[in-house]
Amino acid sequence: MTLGSADVHESAVGHVTATALYTDDLQGRLRGVLQAWPVTSPHTHARILGIDTAAASSMPGVVLVLTAADVPGVNDAGTRHDQPLFPGGDVEVMFHSQPVAWVLAETLEQARIAAAAVEVDYRPLPSLVSITDAVKAGSFHGVQPVLRRGDVDTGFAAADHIIDGEFEIGGQEHFYLETQTCIALVDESGQVFIHASIQHPSEMQDIVAHVLGVPAHAVTVQCLRMGGGFGGKEMQHHGFAAVAAIGAVRTGRPVRVRLPRALDIVMTGKRHGYLFTWKAGFTDDGRITALDATMTSDGGWCLDLSEAVLERSLCSVDNAYHLPHVRVHGRIAKCHKTSQTAFRGFGAPQGMVLIEEIMGQASAVLGLDPGVVRQRNFYRPGQTTPYGQKVTQVNRLRAAWDQVNRDADLQRRQAEIADFNASHPDRRRGLAVVPVKYGISFTYMPLNQAGALVLVYKDGSVLVNHGGTEMGQGLHTKMLQVAATALGVPRSLVRMAPTRTDKVPNTSATAASSGADLNGGAVKAACDEIIDRLRGVAADLLGCGVDEVRFGDGRVRADGAPTDAAHTLTWEEVVQAAYLRRVQLSASGFFRTPGISWDAGSVTGTPFRYFVYGAAAAEVEISRFDGSCTVRRVDIVHDVGQSLAPTVDRGQIEGGFVQGTGWLTLEDLRWDCSDGPGRGRLLTSSAGTYKIPSLSEMPEQINVRFLEQEPDREGVGGEGQSAVYGSKAVGEPPFTLALAVREALREAVAAFGTPMPGTTCPAPRRPRVALALPSTPEELFWAVERVRAVAPGTAEPGDAGVRNLV
Repeated sequence: MTLGSADVHESAVGHVTATALYTDDLQGRLRGVLQAWPVTSPHTHARILGIDTAAASSMPGVVLVLTAADVPGVNDAGTRHDQPLFPGGDVEVMFHSQPVAWVLAETLEQARIAAAAVEVDYRPLPSLVSITDAVKAGSFHGVQPVLRRGDVDTGFAAADHIIDGEFEIGGQEHFYLETQTCIALVDESGQVFIHASIQHPSEMQDIVAHVLGVPAHAVTVQCLRMGGGFGGKEMQHHGFAAVAAIGAVRTGRPVRVRLPRALDIVMTGKRHGYLFTWKAGFTDDGRITALDATMTSDGGWCLDLSEAVLERSLCSVDNAYHLPHVRVHGRIAKCHKTSQTAFRGFGAPQGMVLIEEIMGQASAVLGLDPGVVRQRNFYRPGQTTPYGQKVTQVNRLRAAWDQVNRDADLQRRQAEIADFNASHPDRRRGLAVVPVKYGISFTYMPLNQAGALVLVYKDGSVLVNHGGTEMGQGLHTKMLQVAATALGVPRSLVRMAPTRTDKVPNTSATAASSGADLNGGAVKAACDEIIDRLRGVAADLLGCGVDEVRFGDGRVRADGAPTDAAHTLTWEEVVQAAYLRRVQLSASGFFRTPGISWDAGSVTGTPFRYFVYGAAAAEVEISRFDGSCTVRRVDIVHDVGQSLAPTVDRGQIEGGFVQGTGWLTLEDLRWDCSDGPGRGRLLTSSAGTYKIPSLSEMPEQINVRFLEQEPDREGVGGEGQSAVYGSKAVGEPPFTLALAVREALREAVAAFGTPMPGTTCPAPRRPRVALALPSTPEELFWAVERVRAVAPGTAEPGDAGVRNLV
């Protein structure tokens, strides 16, 4: 297969035939594996007065009960040193179901039963469960950055309209198919080896070594593949691996930690919920003049990645729009919940929700079409973001917008929707288009690096090692494409090795949509070095200059020579000749993202290598009787640059959009906020109470197209910015395009404010619609009732009682 071919995922056959191995499958290949089960706190905030493990330790099959006293190194599993592995002593319980001890036993059932026999004496303490609780108590984490540009007072003075609002958005459970899983074992030399479902093996290596009190070289982490991650296995898994490692060191036997869904969902962090307060100024023709806002994220009990997530929210609050005067305060609420963490989009969706909410509200106040308001505020060539980065390739933003309008035939469909709404009093449809401008790179600069190790064997076969991890997103597929293209060989000659910290050290997390960019750059660098060595060998064999040698399709020839077998060499022949001449056939590759910088203190810099652009049009239909909604059609145009693997990219675009739609319309995390004994407990803690999109929630029609524009091939610099072989990221940007569904729901709800057929009431101005997030059927029902309660000619006899409940 050639670069950009519609190739299948490299593990597709293994996935569908159940032969692909995951971490938990490895326990069947090991002897004497001990099973771990946690002792969890029934309190949201408490001090531990004592732990008695005697009864549990004497139960059948129990080998050891782990507590803070068993930690040989430092009792901390976080990079910010604020995440104790075990509470106890001066370390308080900080969230409901927090593990306070772990039982290791011969079977999982024995461990579970014994965990219930561990006696823990708690002193309950007051708890802060919601963002509002934390704000009232002045409970915050870390720094409170401010994004500034211009002078908001000047901007408001120039405005014809000033609107404001406050709203809260919920978090999101990762709900990966494979829950948190790891197996730790110790060899005869004391080397700790960890098999884990992890997005950041090097960081796991560091933290486990820290907990064990040993150097990093004494710990090796391997990831075969993950059954989904979405950010939930970037930081949250380290503590579980540390528990398994302590157990393996203490017992000398392999230890398995695998959380069942019921525990995984209550013990791990989520997407950050946010509370927004905002004020914005607009001119009569729909141009924004100023934005003054405060965003408060729900950080949970410790920092985790909350500061970086908040940074990303601040950097994304502009989305595709130029904000001349802006001031946005950011802060992180410290609550007694699981520590919220990375999730696909890493704060960008939350920032974009704010500006799209403002655009939607402003269009109603101004009496303008929402699409017109959005377009009038698009970035133009030469403009910069509020944090000071030039917006490059901005023509792609307009191109994506125009293409989705054309492909989706929006003008005709808007007329059809108007006719439908005029004749269906109990069902209304809405159609909306939302753009995206998404910056690619980590804002924490040290993470923008990657390494690779490429090995060419004497027979011409190739083994690739790189620091990225495969979680179903197709990273390994793309790296195989990059290696095969760089070496000029068929992909069948290239194999991918599992990700291991003893092969490629000091790697970055596979996150921030940068996996293919960073690791692809490193793999290509290693392959280029090997090719440079082989050129000299091939030049001698072909009798041509080194610069004339060309590699491709598994053959090597001189530039301009015929491509038949008589005038070319096979790849295998050149490799064998190089071996006989003692030419090195392996190389390490390294890549670091060029041209980026970031000052977190001032919230300024050039944090992104390039921007990805896109646009989505969504059509929905709502029933006023129960608020149920259907996503009738979705059209997406996405800027992928030169796609490395089109089939993989299309899958990522569709999957990201659907996951974003789930966050916006279905996935409702609810905690017990009562003052009773269950305060702080997650109420939606199973597939029965926490709803993720199923087949019935899929768009009835979804059309994905790549941006019809010649991709930039000159790489970084000037207006031509992209990644390896001109590709662009596709992991996270499509998630944010689901905001088109939310805005279409706003239009459909607003349509219930038009008079019913046969009434003599004049058509009112399009109402200003406030939507809760997630916009569940219940929330949509009440939103419709609020609109109908104030719109003339829309009520029916008997409606008053319902309206009074709103």
